[in-house]
Amino acid sequence: MLPVVAIVGRPNVGKSTLFNQLTGTRDAIVADRPGLTRDRRYGTARRHGGRFIVVDTGGLGGSPEDLASQVRDQVRRALDEADRIVFMTDARAGRTAADDAIAERIRRLGKPIVLAVNKTDGLDERTALSEFHALGLAAPTPISAAHGRGLGALVRALVPEEPRGARGADEAEAAATATAETEAAEGGRGAVRIAILGRPNAGKSTLVNRLLGEDRVITHDAPGTTRDSVFVPFERGGRPFVLIDTAGLRRRSRVADVVEKLSAIKALQAIEAANVGVLMLDAEEGVSEQDARLLGYLLDAGRALVIALNKWDRLDPARQSAAREAVSRRLGFIDFSAVHTVSALRGKGLGGVMRSVEAAWASATTRMAAGELTRVLQDATARHPPPAVRGRRIKLRYAHQGGVNPPVVVVHGNSAEETPEPYARYLARAVRTRFGLRGTPLRIEFRSGENPYAGRRNTLTPRQARHRKRLLRHARRRGR
Repeated sequence: MLPVVAIVGRPNVGKSTLFNQLTGTRDAIVADRPGLTRDRRYGTARRHGGRFIVVDTGGLGGSPEDLASQVRDQVRRALDEADRIVFMTDARAGRTAADDAIAERIRRLGKPIVLAVNKTDGLDERTALSEFHALGLAAPTPISAAHGRGLGALVRALVPEEPRGARGADEAEAAATATAETEAAEGGRGAVRIAILGRPNAGKSTLVNRLLGEDRVITHDAPGTTRDSVFVPFERGGRPFVLIDTAGLRRRSRVADVVEKLSAIKALQAIEAANVGVLMLDAEEGVSEQDARLLGYLLDAGRALVIALNKWDRLDPARQSAAREAVSRRLGFIDFSAVHTVSALRGKGLGGVMRSVEAAWASATTRMAAGELTRVLQDATARHPPPAVRGRRIKLRYAHQGGVNPPVVVVHGNSAEETPEPYARYLARAVRTRFGLRGTPLRIEFRSGENPYAGRRNTLTPRQARHRKRLLRHARRRGR
């Protein structure tokens, strides 16, 4: 089992930059602003000669007062899981009282600690490191996380030998959890990845915590609490899943802050990484243009879809009826998706959401036999033949499956590519009904057979052409 290394320190000392350097990714949001990271993030360090689980954490003492306790709890859990600790400090800011407090706290844990002094590029190292000896930890290791300098020495200090074999049961369980979470962040092993999407303050993080049965991600009633996409594995009924908590997405015209723009990019990347999307709607606010735009992102990506109408318990019967009508009116174009009324805070209706997620993923990966698809096509065209386009009748002959997630049906025929969009939707409904597809987009592609005589020149001699013309004239006269 890989050792677990937690990166801790004050805000804005470069913890997320070091995380990205060690993992060779850009998973953690990085900006010159304190307090960006709040939830803990897992990854596998494979660079600079080491291999271990690395955990990025929020800065201690840099979050708003109403979130500070939750950030501290996330750091505490990361420290409990860790085999080794990287304590990051800032050479340019020097040793501070906050550094002293953190050093005292982690020293009591009795775990190996590597003191990393960041931002030493351009400084005299001996002078820059001198004051950090007073922390009473191991000899400081000078690094530059932004430029990758000194990371080889840092990794050698972290993993000089094989992981310890004598662990307690709690430590082993925590390490296994960390390993599972980093595998989830890298795609998981056969797990269904579920992206939780929605506008700010729709209840996404609350839903994640309720499904997990623990406070894995930070929640708050203020919008914009979640800034990064957090991958969290869990099991339900013996089946593996990965929940992806994402930042709330607002209209582009309202997004001016660079951090919010980075959060939006991470949320859109989560859509690409997911198998199924759960769109969280706020029942009190109804369906907005931004909700419809999010649905468009999911459909363009071909992702299976479930809709959760959250905060349902806050509405009286009259408002509940109005909310149902609004959803049916505004989202009628995705009538294939299940709509659930839930209360993420109270945990009501979440079982139905997960059952719909499983059904949507099963439909998205359904295999359909070519013979059966062709029969569905023939029955549909017999009931309602394709319309004529520019005076030419469209003939659809056979169909087969062209892909999954989302399912793709390829229809062949004469002038098939001229099939109008309404008729394509009619065929899609026929396929959905026959195969019981729920919660997944279905794409119909039309392909026309090539004309075997296209591009061929007339090779008849003048005499042959005159003879053919006489024969045709004679045949017309006899037909009269």
